[in-house]
Amino acid sequence: MKVPFINLQKINARFEKEFAVTFQDVMDSGYFILGNQLSLFENRYAAYCGTKHCIGVGNGLDALRLILEGYKLLGRLKEGDEVLVASNTFIATILAVKQAGMVPVLVEAEDTTYTFDLDDLKRKISTTTKAIMPVHLYGQIASMDAIMSMAAKENLLVIEDAAQAHGAVDNDGRKAGSIGHAGAFSFYPTKNLGALGDGGAITTNDSKLNKAVQKLRNYGTTSKYVNEVVGFNSRLDELQAAFLNVKLERLDEDNKARQMIAKRYLEGISNANVSLPDYDGSGNHVFHLFVVQVQDREDFTAFLTKEGIGHLIHYPIAPHQQQALEELKKLDFPIAEKIHREVVSIPMSPVMTDDEVDLVIQVINRY
Repeated sequence: MKVPFINLQKINARFEKEFAVTFQDVMDSGYFILGNQLSLFENRYAAYCGTKHCIGVGNGLDALRLILEGYKLLGRLKEGDEVLVASNTFIATILAVKQAGMVPVLVEAEDTTYTFDLDDLKRKISTTTKAIMPVHLYGQIASMDAIMSMAAKENLLVIEDAAQAHGAVDNDGRKAGSIGHAGAFSFYPTKNLGALGDGGAITTNDSKLNKAVQKLRNYGTTSKYVNEVVGFNSRLDELQAAFLNVKLERLDEDNKARQMIAKRYLEGISNANVSLPDYDGSGNHVFHLFVVQVQDREDFTAFLTKEGIGHLIHYPIAPHQQQALEELKKLDFPIAEKIHREVVSIPMSPVMTDDEVDLVIQVINRY
C-alpha cells in the first residue's frame, strides 16, 4: 500500500453532490463576481472567525498586501515603514511587505513551535517598526498574547498571517484571524479550508479597514465606475465562494480529524533520528501540515519514497537565502536555516484511513 501526501480528489469527492447544486445555482444566478455567494461566505466566515468583517479577495498574498495597503490609505502605515516578519515563513509573507513599499525585518524562529522567537522579536522593534506580522505556521497559533502586549506598548499594528490556520483556537477561545488587528487567509486547494482554485480573505474588527479594503480590492471604487483611490483587482469569485460555503460546514470536523492523526503520530512515532513537532493537545494547532525534522533529509526522503510514503518539503530554502530577496542574503538566522534544511512534511489530511496512519508510523519507525 502507498500513502499519498494528500489526496485532494478524495477530500473533495465528499462534497460532490453539494458542489453540483451550488455550481448550478451560480450558473442560474448569472452573477459571477461580487454576488450573493460571496456575501454569504463573507458573513459566515466572519461569524466563524469571531470578527465583524470578512472581505473575500483573490488569494492569500493579496490578503496580506491589501491589509497593508488599507492601513496606508487610512494613514496608519506608509512606504518605508518596517514590518517584523518570520524568517522561516513562505515567501508570500515577505513579498506582501515589499510589494506594499515597506521594509521586511526578519525575526528568528523558535525551534519547537516554528513561530517567532519572542526575545528576538523584542530586540528587533525599533523606532521605524510600525507593524508585526506573526505567521501561524503549519497551523499553530503564534504566541499572540505576548505579541499583542509588545505591540500595545509600542503602538504597533498586528497582522496575522493565518493562511495555514483556519479554525485554530487559542486558550482564550479566540480563532486565528480574530486576535490581531487583521488576519489574512489563503484558500489554496490544499489548505484546511481549500477552494477549487485560488482564493483568499481578510478578517478584521476594524470597520475603517474593512471599508478601505472593500474599495481597494475592486479598482478603488465606491460604486460602479466611481474610483476614489488607485486600487487593485482582487476578488474572491462567486463559484469559489459557493464551494467554500459548502466546505465550511465540515471545517471543524476536518480539523479534529487532523488533530487525532497528529496525536497518533506523536504517540506512535518513536525514532531517535526523527524530531517531532511540539503540540499540547489543544485547539491551537490544526495541523495544516505535520512536519518532522531529520538531519539527513535527502536520505530520509529517499527512504520514504522507496517505502511508498508521500512527503513534501515546506520549505527547502529560507527566505533570506532566496535569489528574489538578494538584499537579505547577508543575514544570519541559524535556527530558521536549520529548520529549512531539516523539515519534511509527512501525510496529513482528514481523509486518511487508520491503516494509512499506521503504515506511516511503522515506516518512520523503521528508518
